[in-house]
Amino acid sequence: MKAMAMRGHGGTEVLSMQEVPDPRAGAGEVVVRVRAVALNHLDIWVRKGWPGLSLQMPHILGADVAGVVEEAGPGLKGVQVGDEVLLNPGVSCGRCEQCLQGEDNLCRHYGILGEHLAGGYAELVVVPAANLLPKPAGLSHEQSACIPLVFLTAWHALLSRARLRAGETVLVHAAGSGVGSAAVQIAKLVGATVIATAGSDAKCERALGLGADHAINYERSDFLRDVKALTGRRGVDVVFEHTGKTTWERSLLALVNGGRLVTVGATTGYDPTTDLRHVFYRQLSVLGSTMGSKGELFEILRFVEAGKLRPVMDRALPLADAAAAQDALSRREQFGKLVLVP
Repeated sequence: MKAMAMRGHGGTEVLSMQEVPDPRAGAGEVVVRVRAVALNHLDIWVRKGWPGLSLQMPHILGADVAGVVEEAGPGLKGVQVGDEVLLNPGVSCGRCEQCLQGEDNLCRHYGILGEHLAGGYAELVVVPAANLLPKPAGLSHEQSACIPLVFLTAWHALLSRARLRAGETVLVHAAGSGVGSAAVQIAKLVGATVIATAGSDAKCERALGLGADHAINYERSDFLRDVKALTGRRGVDVVFEHTGKTTWERSLLALVNGGRLVTVGATTGYDPTTDLRHVFYRQLSVLGSTMGSKGELFEILRFVEAGKLRPVMDRALPLADAAAAQDALSRREQFGKLVLVP
């Protein structure tokens, strides 16, 4: 098969279209023909690499995949060749205590397609059958690929970790990102007041269109000052934090006493300064969150099917343009998700 694979870590020059062996389905597995794969910042981090990350090269990126079942493993029931499917990006052992309690994202052997395992920048991908979900009716493969990682991440962070409730106020950073645009919608779904930040007036307008109650252009204004003004100096109950170093200190200051900050990423840096006096004296909660359980994605898709949550796609590009798409994502040129089509 053809795949846009990386031959080593580095810049986008390490990506190239290659011929690699077709994956085969083992016991309990399926091979899916990729119709669309959405980009995430994870793709860029894996491409660049970090200490301790050891991958077999060539490595195939891509966590968010929609496609059609091409092959089912021996004896597998309930899966038919030709089924249109969406893939849950998180792969776990399925046998440990955490997996059996429905907390598979806490499994010691947890991995993510495109990070620890071969992903969807290819014509075919192999996954456990447990990772299949039906493609939402009425959505294209391109739109469907925009759902899994970002909606699962935002859902688990806001609802399972931060316990966001109706009537509370939440600050969502970078609403123009895939995970930010998902977080805005999920927060409104539960009845919260949403203050969103974005890097341009145009992106602020689109955030308001997704349901945000207020939008702050962080390139022109200090979001902390504006949050205090919008809340009568009270602050917000929850901060949805995924930008990291640039916003971290002010995000803590934006919280009410007893507020919760939940972090799912660090796109601007992983080593911010934290004044612990604010954390203990004001009794703040700092929560980490990664992905979500397989069961949570089924619940998310019910709201997608009902039209209460919707994927946000910026544009689709050919798989051969993966390097250009990653560059655009790095420059934050998109609103929502960039998608590649093999």
